[in-house]
Amino acid sequence: MKFSDRIDRLPPFLFAELRRKISKMKVSGIDVISLGAGDPDQPTPRQVISSACDAIQQPINHQYPENIGKFEFREAVAEFMKYRFNVELNSEKEIYPVLGGKEAIHHLAILFLMEGDICLSPSPGYPPYRSAPILAGSKVYPLPLEEKNNFLPDFLEIPSDVLNNANLLYLNYPNNPTGAIATEEFFLSVIQFAKSNNIAVVHDNSYSEISFDGYKPISFLQTKGAMDVGVEVFSLSKGWNMTGWRVGWMAGNPEIIERYAHLKPNIDSGIFGAIQSGAISALNEARDFPKHMSEIYQKRRDLMIKTLTNLGISVKPQLATPFIWAKTPKGYSSMEFANLILEKAAVVVSPGNSFGKHGEGYFRIALMADDKLIVEAALRIEDALKVNSIISI
Repeated sequence: MKFSDRIDRLPPFLFAELRRKISKMKVSGIDVISLGAGDPDQPTPRQVISSACDAIQQPINHQYPENIGKFEFREAVAEFMKYRFNVELNSEKEIYPVLGGKEAIHHLAILFLMEGDICLSPSPGYPPYRSAPILAGSKVYPLPLEEKNNFLPDFLEIPSDVLNNANLLYLNYPNNPTGAIATEEFFLSVIQFAKSNNIAVVHDNSYSEISFDGYKPISFLQTKGAMDVGVEVFSLSKGWNMTGWRVGWMAGNPEIIERYAHLKPNIDSGIFGAIQSGAISALNEARDFPKHMSEIYQKRRDLMIKTLTNLGISVKPQLATPFIWAKTPKGYSSMEFANLILEKAAVVVSPGNSFGKHGEGYFRIALMADDKLIVEAALRIEDALKVNSIISI
């Protein structure tokens, strides 16, 4: 058989080896605490579940759903965007439901990229920002996100030959994995850059509702001119603990939405109607639920930051996202440190280079475990580093 070379061009999944070790440890009876995956440990709001349960009894929801989604869902999105960001959107022309943020990322690559095109993708960054362009048949240029630049890309460093072939830019703030945030000034520079180089912008705002210390993340669409150059992708996954529900939306430039509406029916049949009913409830009845989750994650953040800092590990408290991005101790690569923590502490953390080559030298902790497990994980990490003489206290 002959397979597409696009699969072979996909970056290696560096977490695969860690998963193999995790499975082996669990089989041998070792209690492994996972702080690797970005999957909430808390339940979905009761109102959301109740609405979905009621809707699943309705025969109309047993038929093929429309790709454009229920009118009520799009209206709920429009109302939320107005309430949360003061962004006014036309629910018919500027909003489109998606089966989670990952789906939108991949389908937008198909929409914009052809063979020979280049996609500008942040590094470190969410892996689909690299895999989606490759599967669309194009190339990826990694945009370094460096601490010296507050993990914001420097567009002036992009070579002219890359710019001449670039057609799509992925961005993500609040950022996974670094927890970095963006300012309106930065977004204005993005818009100017996109207009000057005729590049479409896809801003992934999946973490907009998890924030700390009084900070409220902004929307790319709040910035003047944003609607001219791109779209923003939202997800209910993290703020409302709905990762398994696969529901979100894309909003922004009406021409992009129109073209997306032409692409989507050729790929799938839309979001299950009962799930849309649950999403409507999340945006209306449980609108403030993410504040509750933010309080939980902030408590966990503070605990883990204190532990890491006491261990001499360089880390700054992030203002958003349920992640901690920290430097590995001197002398250890990202994967070496992740393996050490797994083998000596039975705690899973994500190696920084699993998010791209510019993530080397860092590791990510997902604060998505029960509070007691967070405490236990912190103690295990401390003990492991002491025993292995990585730190001295």
